[in-house]
Order: sequence, then C-alpha cells, then structure tokens
Amino acid sequence: MPATDSSSSASSSPAHHTSSSFGRSILSLRHRDHNHNHNQIHHASFPPTPDHSSSSDDREIDAFQRHAADLLLDLLPSSTAAAPEILSLDWTRHLLDSFLICLEEFRSVLFADAAALARAPLDRLLADFFDRAVKALDLCNALRDGLDLLRHWRKHLAIAAAALAPSPAGTAGPLGEGQIRRARKALTDLTILMLDDKDAGGGQRNRSFGRAPKDGQGRGHHRRTSSGSGSGSGSGSHFRSLSWSVSRSWSASRQLQAIGGNLPVPRPHDVVSTGGLASAVYTMGAVLFVTAWALVAAIPCQDRGLQAHFTVPRTAAAPWAGPVTALYDRVLDESKNKDHKHSPGLLKEIHQIERCSRQLMELTDAAHFPLDQDKEAEVQEAAQELVQVCDTLKDGLDPLERQVREMFHRIVRTRTEILDCLSRPSTNTTE
Repeated sequence: MPATDSSSSASSSPAHHTSSSFGRSILSLRHRDHNHNHNQIHHASFPPTPDHSSSSDDREIDAFQRHAADLLLDLLPSSTAAAPEILSLDWTRHLLDSFLICLEEFRSVLFADAAALARAPLDRLLADFFDRAVKALDLCNALRDGLDLLRHWRKHLAIAAAALAPSPAGTAGPLGEGQIRRARKALTDLTILMLDDKDAGGGQRNRSFGRAPKDGQGRGHHRRTSSGSGSGSGSGSHFRSLSWSVSRSWSASRQLQAIGGNLPVPRPHDVVSTGGLASAVYTMGAVLFVTAWALVAAIPCQDRGLQAHFTVPRTAAAPWAGPVTALYDRVLDESKNKDHKHSPGLLKEIHQIERCSRQLMELTDAAHFPLDQDKEAEVQEAAQELVQVCDTLKDGLDPLERQVREMFHRIVRTRTEILDCLSRPSTNTTE
C-alpha cells in the first residue's frame, strides 16, 4: 500500500465533518419513520429484520442497516423537485456522500465492540471485506483520470461556446463564417477526442491518491505521448496521452467483479456468534459494491463494462436489500438506453455534451452566410446549452474529485485502523 495522508485529508474535508458527526449521532437516534413509498421498497421482497436482542450493540447495528437503507432510497428517482437527476454530477456527489456516511458509521459499529474483531468468524469476514475494499482504490485512481478527461472535453466545449458568443453590445451582428468554422473545429476535435479516449488502452501506472507529487509534478506529470514518439496529430494525440494512469491490462469491469462477486452472505449462526457484526460487514460490502459500480457506470473508465452481477438473497432479510437492488436495476436500465449504448459514460452531463455537439454540427452543416434569422436563433439557443453544460462541469468536477479522493483515503484509514486493532494482543479476544 502506498503511504497516504489520509488522516489530514479526512479531517480537513467538509465531507468528513458531515459524515463523522452523522456517524456518531445516528446510532443513538431512534429509527426514522419511512413514508409509504419507502415501506413499499423495504418490504416488497424482504421481511423486516428480526429483533434478536435489546442490547445497545444490536440496536446500533440495526440502526446502521436501516440508515444505509434510507441513504440508498434517497438515491432513487423521486417526485421531489429538489432531488438531483440520477447519474448527474449532483447525484454522483450525493452517492459518494452516502458511501462516506455509511463507512463512518460502519467504523463506529465495529469499534463499539473492538474485542470481537479478532474472533472467528468475524476476522475472516473482515479480511474478505478489506480485500474487496483495496480493489476499490485502483478504481478511485481510474475515476480521477475519467474526471480529468471531462475537464479536457470541457475545454473544447468552451472554445466552441466562446466562438458562438454574441458580439459585444453596440456591435451586434449576425454570426460570421469564421465563428462557425472555429466552433465546428472545436466540436470536431472534441468528437475525435471522445472516441479516442473511449477506445484508448491506457498508459502506465504513475498516479495515485496515495502518492504525493514530486518536484511540482502533479496533473501534468503523466503528459506524454502514448506511443513514446514526439510526432502525433495535434491535440488529439496530446490529449489521448492523458487517458489513464493504470496499466494497459487493468480493467474496471474485472475490479467490479472482484468487489461484488460471491459476496459472502453471513450464516445465521455467524450473525449470532458475532453479535450481529457479520450483518454489518455484509451491509458495508453491498454498499461498497453498488457505489463503485454506479461510479464506473457514470464516469469514463478503462474497460468500464457493467457485466458484474449482484443480487441479495432472500435469506439475508436486510432492510437495505430492496433499495440496493432497485438502485442497481435503475442504473442497469440506464446503461441499456439506446442513447447511452456507445457513450463513454452514463453521466447526464456526458450525454448533454454529445447531444449539444451533435445538434450544433447538424445546424451549421453546409450553412449559407449570412445565416437567416431562424437558423441563427437555433444556433444561439444550442450555443447557450453549451454554456450551461460548461458551467455545470466547471462547478461540479472539482468537488466530485475531492470526494473520490476522500473515498480513497477513508478506505485506507479504516483498513489500517482495523488491521492495527487486530494486531494488538488482547486478553479479551480469547475466552
């Protein structure tokens, strides 16, 4: 594992303050009442979790599972006007917030009975969970690369939007042929770039949230031609070299299968013998998978196939089973939408980039100058959509990257703390 500054990063992040305080407080609260729609999803396929014990630990574990269910339900499409559209930048940030809150509460549940962590079968279940969690770290690095690609795509959008911007007040006039040509050139470069990056095999592994940049190296450290040659075809070859920081053989699809495949469902006697902690580990494993899967679905990633299959058996009887299945199915349905079939990512803003670019290219194809009034109005309307997409990306990409970074460091920190706890000699770990 690379060395990280996870403690300082976590403590300084706004997401950390929100999730840690939530993690400490939610477990002492009563279970929240669900509205009618929530109850439908909770209980359509799975019975309520039986109350095995009235102990404080059991109540905390039950509260953790029910809060995970609430957070997942909040991610599902709703009639609430304020709810972000699924797979938008805002929704993706909401998804990461939910994951960070769950992980913080998971830590609280585990350390409430730290002496039990080294006892079988909990030690085995925790080892399996953290093996899966470590695989999510590479995903975090690949996701950051995908966000970098979106930034570069936005630059081309901004060039096209600037070329089509209205003239300054007092010099208003129709769009000229030069403006249209500049916009079309930027959009053509963008289209080629998106196709190149979708098919790119990747570069060398040279960036990680766990590695500090050296000698001013950072975002630009990996900027080199993928072929190793100084020749190329202009901006296309330059930006293609920015594609991925993972090895050529690395696959997001295989990572997802490793994270969610054969997730061990705790047996009834394991749940009893661990005081319910086995159920908490299973809950966090499911939340980790659905979060990683949705992120890979939304954001451009190397070999981002979504073939990883995930089901929750009826025997699990978990309150979050209905919501996590509904969320998985909803994202899967989006991936089957014909408009998204060949897209590099399901993110709403990527679809807007593709749609706006295609619309402008069609409007300006074989245009005669000066443009007639109706045609110019259509072009200006499409250009305004470009501006809106640019603004959304500008405002949303940096906060989203900070959350992906936080996810990386929080996983590392939690794993380190648990392993440290397991390595300490304790008289309470044996009867």
